[in-house]
Amino acid sequence: MFSGHENLRIDDAAILKKQRSSKGWSVLARVARMLLYNRMPVCGVRSDGTENEMNPKNVLLALALGFSFACGGSDSSNTSNNSTNNSSNNSTNNVTNSAEVVRSDLQRNLSPNVSDAQLGELVSGNTEFGLRLLREIRKGNTGNVIYSPHSISIALAMTYAGARTNTETEMATALNFTLPQTELHPSFNALDLALISRGAGAQGSDDQPFRLKIANALWLQDGADFEKDFLDTLARNYGAGVNLMDYDTDAEAARVEINTWVEEQTEDKIKDLIPEGAIDGGTVAVLTNAIYFNASWLDQFEPTATADGPFAAPTGTVTTPMMSQMTTYGYVAETGFEAIELPYDGEEVSMVILLPDASSDLATLEADLDAAKLQAAMTGLENKMVQFSMPKFKFESPIGLNQILSDLGMPSAFRDADFSGISTTMDLAITDVLHKAFVDVNEKGTEAAAATAVIIGETSVPTADVTVAVDRPFLFLIRDRQTDAIIFIGRVVDPTK
Repeated sequence: MFSGHENLRIDDAAILKKQRSSKGWSVLARVARMLLYNRMPVCGVRSDGTENEMNPKNVLLALALGFSFACGGSDSSNTSNNSTNNSSNNSTNNVTNSAEVVRSDLQRNLSPNVSDAQLGELVSGNTEFGLRLLREIRKGNTGNVIYSPHSISIALAMTYAGARTNTETEMATALNFTLPQTELHPSFNALDLALISRGAGAQGSDDQPFRLKIANALWLQDGADFEKDFLDTLARNYGAGVNLMDYDTDAEAARVEINTWVEEQTEDKIKDLIPEGAIDGGTVAVLTNAIYFNASWLDQFEPTATADGPFAAPTGTVTTPMMSQMTTYGYVAETGFEAIELPYDGEEVSMVILLPDASSDLATLEADLDAAKLQAAMTGLENKMVQFSMPKFKFESPIGLNQILSDLGMPSAFRDADFSGISTTMDLAITDVLHKAFVDVNEKGTEAAAATAVIIGETSVPTADVTVAVDRPFLFLIRDRQTDAIIFIGRVVDPTK
C-alpha cells in the first residue's frame, strides 16, 4: 500500500486531503494543522513503509521560500525550452495550482536498463496497435482523422500496471503489449525519455524552439485506498504524481481541473477532453497523458509558392491551398502506395506521407497496411529530388475508445474487470477512454497535440527524379527517426474541412 499503514486512507490525515481554494484553506493553514497534529505529508513515507522524519523548521523555511515543497521536486517545463525541461525527472508532473500533489517517494528513473531488443519490441507492438486502431476508427469515421497512438498506449499502459488475471491478459492482447510488465514499463520510460530529448537547438513552426513534450498525471479520489506498488510503478517509469480529487461531492470541478491541466500541457490546443457527465461521484481515478509537438520543416515551403489547386476528395474534387517545392526527400514506391518523408528541423523527427496509387484508394491502403509493410517502406526510403505538392490542413478529432478497445480484445476492462493492482478494497472498471488530437500543417512546419484520459470508477533548378502531388486522400505519420516510434497518425480525405 501507499502509506506506512495497511491502507492509504487519505481522509484519515488532514494534510492528505485535497483542499480547494473555494473551501478557504490556505497553504499556511494546512501546514499549521499538520504541525498541530504532528502529521507528516505522504511524501514522508518511504517505499519500505517506514516514516520519513521531517524537521518542521524545514517546512517553515520552505514556506518562506515560496512553498516549493511539493513532494518529488519542481517542474520547469512550461517556462524552459525542450532541451532544458527534458532533464527534469519530474517534467511530466505538471499540475494545476489548486491540486495538492502526493507522489510515491520514488523518483523517475532517468537511466532505465532497457536493451535495444526490448525497445524495438515495444515500438513494433505500439506501431501494430496504432495501425489496428486506424482500421477500427475507420469503421465509424471515414473523414479526416488525427490521433496519437503513443498517447493512447501510454495512458493505457499506466492503467495496465494495475490489471490482473484475465483483464491483464486481454489488455496485453488488445494493446500489442508483448513484454512482461517488469520490462514493459521501463521500456516505455526509455522511449519517452528518448522522444523528449529530441530537437535540441531546432526550431518550431512558430519561431519558438522545437517542442516535443509528454506529460502524465493521476487524479485519484480523496479517501480511497490505492496500492503502493501501482503508484511506485507509475512514479518510477512515467513520472506521474497523484492529484487528490473530490469526485464524491464536486465531480464537475474535478473535470474542469483535469481539462485545465490538459490545456496547459498542450499549449491550449486540446480543450474539454473530458465532456460533462463523464466524471461523476462514482469515479475513483483518472489517468491522463498529454503530448505537444511543434517543429519547423527542415526545408520550409515558400508561402508565395502556395496556390489553390484541386484535391480529389471522396465527395468530389475540391479546391484548396497547395504548398509546393522541389527539394530532396526520402522517397519509395511500394506496391499500392508511395511514401515520402519530410524531415523536421534537427532531422530527428519526420512526417511521412503515404499516398495511395492513383489506381487504388485510401480504404485499400488502410486495410492492407501493417507494421511489417510500414517498416519495409521506412527502410526503403531513398533520397530523391522530388517535385512535391501537398495541401495545408488543420483540424482536430475527438475519439471515444470504449467500443474500439473492446472490439480489439479487452472487453473485460469495462466490465467484470480485475484492477486489484490499483486497489484491493474496491471493485474497479474502466468507464471511459477518451482521446482528442489536433494538427496544423502549413508552410513553416507542424503543430500537433493529443491527450488521452482513462476514467476508472466503482522539404541552377535541379531536375526532379520524382513528381509527387498529394492531391487525393492520404495517410500521414509523425515519427521518431531513430526509434521508428510513431507519435501521431492521421488521414486527410478533404483538406477543406
